[in-house]
Amino acid sequence: MENKQQQPAKQIESVLRKQANWKHLWFYQKTVVLYQLTYTFTRRFLPQYGDRTVDQMVQAARSGKQNIVEGSADGMTSTKMELQLLNVARSSIQELLEDYEDYLPTHHLTKWSQGHPRFDGMLAFCREHNYVAEYEVFFEKWSDEEMANIAITLCRMVDKMMLAYQKKKEHEFITEGGIHERMTAARLGYRNNQRETIEKLQKEIEVLKQENEMLKNKLKGMEGI
Repeated sequence: MENKQQQPAKQIESVLRKQANWKHLWFYQKTVVLYQLTYTFTRRFLPQYGDRTVDQMVQAARSGKQNIVEGSADGMTSTKMELQLLNVARSSIQELLEDYEDYLPTHHLTKWSQGHPRFDGMLAFCREHNYVAEYEVFFEKWSDEEMANIAITLCRMVDKMMLAYQKKKEHEFITEGGIHERMTAARLGYRNNQRETIEKLQKEIEVLKQENEMLKNKLKGMEGI
């Protein structure tokens, strides 16, 4: 009998998505910076007692960071939940942005917009640096105006990057479906594999029967020799 190389079984559709490594996402890395920067900012420049703004800003910064982590974990099973949590994260970052933008005029400080002599340098620094270690060396040196403007820039960058990421996830949901669609695809893939295996075995059995019949006839012919 001819020795045929066994063909690998078709890969069955996975029910669970591959979990995104949020630590590699630039907008997540920047939210970690925002959280640490905000913690230091509120300690240095806001009253530690009797001002609810401190807790609100720190919690908003933490919520932005944590909901990215939770959303990425939940994304293995539910794109809908991932998108909802990412939206919560964006809302928290927008709330934090509002607090920093309110701080500047109420303390008679300047918001660095395009055309300000330090705007381009600040923008380049925030684009090129994602890690806390690259910022925290300045945390005790920057003035409140400097820290607030850096935070505002980071908030806007995070929001823009997260919006693009959400659109990408929405496209994945449209093209790949949710968990129910993937479960159906996995079941169909399993059934198709079973059917193909049975059909292959049936063909092999037919070949064996034919070869067996040929051997019988050959033996009968040899009996007369």
